[in-house]
Amino acid sequence: MQTFTTSSNPVPRLQQVLDLIDRMTEVKGLNVPQIVDIEKLRSLPIGTFGRNWVDFLGKNNLKPFTTGSRRKQLHDGVHILTEYGVDPIGEAEIQAFLLGAKLQLTNVLLGLGLLRVIHQNLNYQQQFSWSRLWQAYQRGRHSQFDPDTWQPELLWHLSLTDVQKIFSVINK
Repeated sequence: MQTFTTSSNPVPRLQQVLDLIDRMTEVKGLNVPQIVDIEKLRSLPIGTFGRNWVDFLGKNNLKPFTTGSRRKQLHDGVHILTEYGVDPIGEAEIQAFLLGAKLQLTNVLLGLGLLRVIHQNLNYQQQFSWSRLWQAYQRGRHSQFDPDTWQPELLWHLSLTDVQKIFSVINK
């Protein structure tokens, strides 16, 4: 995820949301040890799901999520599976996909926040379309993907295409 700031709030709002999510999952006892090991993934062959993961992080100048729940720590893997971007529109598509796969209030709230970011930025407004979100939602509905139970650490050695087939995440 990228960090979005506003002129009225110099503190990145996304980091505030992520910190809140960590506190909520800690209270619920859902936090887990770090899952994504960059060096392990970097040692995998090119074309594997795990190598795609580390390459995605590098290409987008991101660090893996290392705290919080499994669902949060594995968020970047959903980007890799779906091939949605890390800009606000891509993040909104991720939330729509996740809503289709397994309805959760968190995804509704994150999606609404992203729609607000998109609405406040003319460039994103021009790129945005409701049909993209609907397609992402339908893609999630028709997938075999459960964001709470998937175990990418068992799949890192497989090709990205094979992992997409396992979850019926048809390439867009």
